[in-house]
Amino acid sequence: MELTPVTDLPEIRPGDDIATLVADRADLEAGDVLTVASTVVSKAEGRMADLEDYPVSGRAEEIANRLEGITGEEKDPRFAQAVLEESTELLIDAPFLLTETRFGHINVNAGIDRSNVPDHDILLLPKKPTESAERIRSGLEACGIEDIAVIVTDTCGRPFRHGQRGVALGWAGMSASRDWRGELDRDGHELGVTVQSVVDELASAANLVTGEGAGGTPAVVVRDWAFGDHAGSDELFRAVEDDLVRQALREWSFDD
Repeated sequence: MELTPVTDLPEIRPGDDIATLVADRADLEAGDVLTVASTVVSKAEGRMADLEDYPVSGRAEEIANRLEGITGEEKDPRFAQAVLEESTELLIDAPFLLTETRFGHINVNAGIDRSNVPDHDILLLPKKPTESAERIRSGLEACGIEDIAVIVTDTCGRPFRHGQRGVALGWAGMSASRDWRGELDRDGHELGVTVQSVVDELASAANLVTGEGAGGTPAVVVRDWAFGDHAGSDELFRAVEDDLVRQALREWSFDD
């Protein structure tokens, strides 16, 4: 497998056509996977905001005051309000905010970024990342580049481990998961539970190339990777009734 960064991309601004910008700079071939960081997708879609745009509710004020008491650091209730408005469920409200976004992703602070936004206070995640991926893929087709899969990526932390890794928020042109169930291992035993989240694994691999900070590049071309002859699925997010961790978090309370 080969991973190549798409270099010389300009600073992305609202209304920019990411597909055209990438097509002009990348040597894309049929079968490639293009990963694009959610930060530039959000910028192209105008998802920047200012904290003054968020009238503070009583709930946001309560959250900010509690977090300030726990951490000893000043917390802006307008930021808490932005998190609430980008979320469908608040799973943890202390010692940090863990939420479910409106498209099903669970992340700290609804994935809201306070970096990479020189002219605004915050950067929100794309509203519907899979639709974003589909638009980029359609844009590449309009440029004459067909049979390209697209993954919109982000980075987030992991339970039980330090450090962040790349994850897929949205995808188009490929299945999210590769299902090995029913196939045989090397000893002839039937696999019963293995479903491989290939979009997350490709996002993590690409994140090694994109990097972080000022020297990073937001798009990567993945080549010579094949899904193989396996069943596929787009059911990446667990159903609530099957998610034991979510159920435990709903019953857990931080004792400050």
